[in-house]
This record gives sequence, structure tokens and C-alpha cells, in this order.
Amino acid sequence: MAPAKKSKTKTKTTTTKDNVVSSSSTTTTPSSTSNFPSSLRHVPPSSVAITIHAKPGSKIATITDVSDDAVGVQIDAPAKDGEANAALLEYISSVVGVKKRQVSIGSGSKSRDKVVLVEDVTLQSVFDALNKACNCH
Repeated sequence: MAPAKKSKTKTKTTTTKDNVVSSSSTTTTPSSTSNFPSSLRHVPPSSVAITIHAKPGSKIATITDVSDDAVGVQIDAPAKDGEANAALLEYISSVVGVKKRQVSIGSGSKSRDKVVLVEDVTLQSVFDALNKACNCH
């Protein structure tokens, strides 16, 4: 039994080392892609997930903030009967420059905090489009 425990310990040690390696590679990855906030993520093969904090009921649709936490988006539709979600998808598709069918809500359809998926785009193109449309710079 003791050798088995030692094997498990070695496995745990290896796992810990792997975690350390993963942590350092994770740390390295953001510095190599430091242009992108963590609210934008690549989803293989060719999609991008955008964490959005929606603010419905605004006078105009606009991007207010691009940060690591979320992309702040004001929506010019009320938060009832899915109107704000439809307006959000339409606005994001126009900002990114893709067809509306390429944009969908991945999660958070009844929350202000959502994940919106954009298909067939690059992380760089989404980042550039959001920054261009942002009123924060």
C-alpha cells in the first residue's frame, strides 16, 4: 500500500507542478496578448465570447466601457419580453460588422451580465471594433 500512496503523492506533486506551469503559462499568455481584456475570449474554432454588462432602457445604444470584467453596453430598448436582448444582438452585430445570425446569447439571457457569442471572427477584429465604438477613450 505504501508504494501506491507514494505514486499518488508523486502524481499530486506532478499535478502541482503542472498547475504551476499552467499558472505561469497563463500569466505569460495575457502578456503576449495584453491588448485583449479578459472579457473577450477566443472560442475555437473561430468564435469570440464577449462578457457584457447590459444597461437597458437607455436613450441610445452605445458601448460605455471595455474592461477586464465586462464590456458595458447601453441598450435603447426596455428590459421586457426579450426586447433588450434582441436590441443587444442587433447592436453588437452592427458594431462588429457581422450578420445578426452570427451573434447569439451564450448565457445570461435574463440577467444584465451576459455572454454573447460572435461566430466567424477573430479576437483582434472584435477588440478593434469595440474600441472604435466605445465612448470611453
